[in-house]
Formats: sequence, structure tokens, C-alpha cells
Amino acid sequence: MIPRETIDRIYASAHIEDVISDYVTLRKRGANLIGLCPFHDEKTGSFTVSPAKGIYKCFGCGKAGNAVNFIMEYEQCSYTDALRTLAKKYNIEIQERELTDEEKQAQTERESMFMLNEWANNWFRHNLWETEEGRNIGLKYFLERGIREDIIKKFCLGYSPDRNALYSAAHSAKFDDKYLENTGLCGKSERGYYDRFKGRVMFPIYTVSGKVVAFAGRILKKQEHVGKYVNSPDSLLYSKQKELYGLSLAKQTIAKKGCCYLVEGQMDVISMHQAGIENVVSSGGTALTKYQIRLLHRFTENVTILYDGDAAGIHAALRGIDMLLEQGINIKVVLLPDGEDPDSFARKQNATDFIQFIQDHQQDFIRFKTNLLLKDAEGDPVKRSEVVRNIMESVAVIPDRITQQIYIKDCSRLLDISEETLLSEVKRLQNIAAEQEQKRRSQPTTGQNVSKTDEVQANEQNVTAPSVYPDSRNDSPADTLSTSDIEDKKLNENIQNILQVLVRYGDRTLYTNEDGTTCSLGQYILTDLDNDQIVFQHPLYRKIIEELRLHLNEEGFCAETFFKYHIDPEISALAVNLISEKYTRSKIYGKKSISENVNVEVELPSDEDELTDLVPHLLYELKLALINRQIDSLRMQLQHAQENNDEETMLQLLRQQPALEQIKRMLCLALGRRIK
Repeated sequence: MIPRETIDRIYASAHIEDVISDYVTLRKRGANLIGLCPFHDEKTGSFTVSPAKGIYKCFGCGKAGNAVNFIMEYEQCSYTDALRTLAKKYNIEIQERELTDEEKQAQTERESMFMLNEWANNWFRHNLWETEEGRNIGLKYFLERGIREDIIKKFCLGYSPDRNALYSAAHSAKFDDKYLENTGLCGKSERGYYDRFKGRVMFPIYTVSGKVVAFAGRILKKQEHVGKYVNSPDSLLYSKQKELYGLSLAKQTIAKKGCCYLVEGQMDVISMHQAGIENVVSSGGTALTKYQIRLLHRFTENVTILYDGDAAGIHAALRGIDMLLEQGINIKVVLLPDGEDPDSFARKQNATDFIQFIQDHQQDFIRFKTNLLLKDAEGDPVKRSEVVRNIMESVAVIPDRITQQIYIKDCSRLLDISEETLLSEVKRLQNIAAEQEQKRRSQPTTGQNVSKTDEVQANEQNVTAPSVYPDSRNDSPADTLSTSDIEDKKLNENIQNILQVLVRYGDRTLYTNEDGTTCSLGQYILTDLDNDQIVFQHPLYRKIIEELRLHLNEEGFCAETFFKYHIDPEISALAVNLISEKYTRSKIYGKKSISENVNVEVELPSDEDELTDLVPHLLYELKLALINRQIDSLRMQLQHAQENNDEETMLQLLRQQPALEQIKRMLCLALGRRIK
């Protein structure tokens, strides 16, 4: 564990312009520096570095943070590894203190399993290069497949002897049987432990940050009832559904090139690297999963899938592609020549020729799918109608409406069906999906966050108290917010407005009492949220509130510095975004009414001058957004009760409605708004 004082010294020494200039060419622009963003391709620089604030922000892709966040994002490494990188750059010695007994006890199985996997990886590599059996069998296999020695070393390929040698070696190295079994390196039978991968060449599987989580082993001898490839079983460290082979080596090139090539197997990835194409990953021989898609989407929105000519394999792969479309990923497809797969084809090409082939032969996925399925349905009207529905199911999940419209136009031409008919089918499919989602969300729920005042009033009237300020299940950072729900988006903006003034001015004195005591902005907001029992459910937002509550009264506390350099990189990244963005104020707040229907823009005072007025206003807006959502939820529950002829539930809900409407009127009055 790195001591806090060492972390503070690293932050103090790491001038952000100095750190980033090792990776990005920066030029002066006023008080800031600007350059081309290293996290996405752009021709005009939108990547801004502020030496005064110690932060960076790309106004193209939205990435932001401090020096440690930058290293984490660029190198795709952990917080601790980023600190070590900066410590090395600034010659700061890290003396990691000995863990206490409690901390030693808290060390998880994960750490022991990672250590064992790293040891096993080195052991497999040693066997490949340093033993006679390894050289004659394992190394010979790779070389005969046309893989160069430098590429073998790059991917840390290895060999597992054809006997239970790993178990014996691991025991000699003092590793516990429990971890050998839990990692999947060894199995257990009635006769004892055995090596899972004996007699196989080994492919280590890495996390994004470069830790060994699992292995794949290919058998070299023909054996009946034995699979050619064996993977580590799912474990505390590893889930086959959540990893992409080759991503740790490909991540920077993917981010730089703005696209990724997706192939099936490990050898496909290795051969393409050897050909000079590094922005390539493998799904591990299985259909893509939602976890792999989310992981890939962190680095690019453009994916090109390379298929061999196996028709059955292509049809099987099509089933998982809609998940890519649903995430807003642009998909291209390349069919390789007959008899070729990415491995064999890459070994015959250099990078220039291979990329040129891809550019010449890639097709948009929807067009590819349309042409492929139409061939199967040729001359059969029933099959053709199924093809149309199948294709429209893919089009319907595309989130961008303009892209969707372009596909409808293209499919109209390819399918010889009018755009109106296809659009109608897309809307029908979307309505079905929306109805299913609405039913899921409109199921009657029991609110838990109830204002004490409203609870008293409700008891006096013998009415069940409504959940006045509900927990916000969809409050989320802007980059993950669903823009299809305007109310949830508005609520998220209100929450971020509150968080922004807390991060920027949480330690500032808001007012002084008559007895000379002061109340800080942070104390005022926390007390107000507590009084109305408003709780942010998004973990990151809740962390900021909890951290502020914990440290606000410490001597010398500065909210902006505390959050900007917070030990939790997620908190510091969000804080930087909040610091660098103006909050989204209500339009009415920035206007002065001169008649009922006419507003004129007026110049607002600076943030610090207007905090006394601004903070209550932002809190009222948050509460109004929460009330509006509660009223909408109640209406949906009423509709659901009506559809099911549930008169008892309807009466209960109708009794709650007046209290909510009254609170809404009070909030609108406080904000100077007309009640809608």
C-alpha cells in the first residue's frame, strides 16, 4: 500500500503539462495548452490542458481528469500502477508500508490467484524456451505455423509438459492447492490433483490492464474425446464472457486508429499482429456477449468483423451482432477468400495489403445481412417476409435516428419494399419494446424516501404517505445517461448541478449567523438533502456526498482540491468534469420577465457572488424534478391499475395525488414558475 503522504508528493510533483507532453504535442493557447486528443482520432485539436487547474479535458470525446487519470486512461492501468509510473518519472521513492494484521486478513483470494497465474505464465514460457521437450514440441509447432520468435515472445506463449509437472513445480514454489484448483490450472479427481493443460501450447489471457487472468491451451497430439482447445474455467478472476483476447496489446492502437478488427481465435490475432495490424481482438471462439461489447465500446465505436467463408459460422455469429448495433457501434463486415481465415490470410499479407483488402471488401453490416439472408429466401415469399422482419429487428435497435433512416432507405431499395412499410415495421417493433419497458417500470412500488413533514400530514389524513422524493434509479453520469427519457435526463442535470457547486464551493461560507457561527455551502446542502431524505442512488454520486460529509469539517479542507486529486480515480475524473463544465441552469433563472409571455436575457453575476441565491434555487429545481417524476410514476401506476380493474389500488393512488400536486405548486411558487 502506498502511503498517503507519498501519494500527495506524487500529485504535487506531477505537473500536468509535463506529464501529458510525453504523449501529446501541446501548443500554447492563452492560459491553456491544446493538442490532438490521444483517446480519439481528430484533425482539429480539442484536447485542452489547464496547468493552473492541473486538469485536462477533451471537448471532442469528453475524457477529463488529472495527471494520474491521464496515465490510467492512456496506459489502461490501475490507479496504483499510474502512481508508480509518475513516481518513477519524478524520482520519488515509494516505500510501501507493511500491512496491518487486519489489512493482511482483508487481502483477497484474487491477489493470491493473480500471483499464481503470473508464476504459471513464466513457468510455461520457461518450458517453451528452456527445455528440450518445449523446444522440440511447443516451439516447433509455433514456428511451423509461421509465427516468428519475436511475436511468440510478444504474446508470452508457452508450453505445458505432457505430465503433471505444473502441480509439482507449484508445490515446490509453496502455492496452495486451493488456489491451483480455483484458478483452473489444476483439476481434482478421486486420484488427486492433475494438470489441466498438460501436453498443450499455452496462450495467456490478460485483463485490459495486463494481468494474467486465465489460459487457453491447444493440444498437439490427436486424442479421442479431447477438445482441441481447453480454457481456464470461470473463476473469481475470470469469466470467458467478459474478456477479449489481445485487448491489452491492442487498446492503444484501437483508440488511435478509431476502429477495431474482431476475429474468432487467438491465432487470428497473433498472425494479424505479425502482419503489422495491431488493432485486433478475439471473442475467444464464442459469440459476442454484452460484457465484451461494453468493454470494446470503451475504446471505439467502429468495429470491422472478419469472417471466413463458413456460412454456418456466419449465420451463428449474426445472432450477437444486434447487441453491437444497440450500443451505437458502427459495424462493417469483411468476407475473406474461400478457404482462408484471418490467421492463414494474414500470414500471406503485409499490413498495407491486408488493410487495402479490408477497405476494398468491407460492407456495412445491415447491407451484408440483407444480401446474405435474401439468398437463403430466394423464391420463397414466407421466408422473404421473415427476412424483412429479421432485418428490421436489427434496424430498430439502432439508437441514432438519422442512421436508422438511412438504413430504411437502403433496405427499401434492396428488399423492393416501400420506405413507409419498413418504417411502420420499425415503429411497431420499437413500440413493442417500449411497452415491455413501460410495463417493467410501471409496476407498483413502495417508496422509501418520505419527508417527515409529509408523513405527519399523511397520518393525520389517514392516507399512506407518498414517496415525495424518490430514489433516482437512473441518475447516472452524462456519458451513460439514456437520452430517450427526457425527465430522467433533466433529473440527472439537476443532480449534477448540486454536485458541481459542492465540488467547486463546498467549503465556502454561505452565510454567517447572528451569533457569529458560519454555515458552509456543503453543510447547507447536506442538511437540506437530509431533511427531505433525498438520497442519490448512483454509486459515484453517493460516494461524493459521503466523502464530503466525512471530510467537510476537517481543518484546511478545500473541496475542489480534495475531489480533483481524490484517491478514487472515478471520483477525481467526475470532479474534473464538474469543474470544467458550467452547470445547466434553468432558462427562467437566466432571464428577467417583463410580461407574462416575454423574457429578456439579463447579465448574471459571477458564481461566487450569487451562491446565496443560486444554491436554494438549485435545490428547488432538484425537488421539482423529483416531484414531477413521482407524479408521472403515479399516473402510470393508475393506468396499470385501471387496465387490471384494481379499484383498491386506484383509490390508494388517488389519495396520494393531492399531496404531490400541493408540493409541486409550492415549489413552482418558490421558483417563480407557472404551474403546468
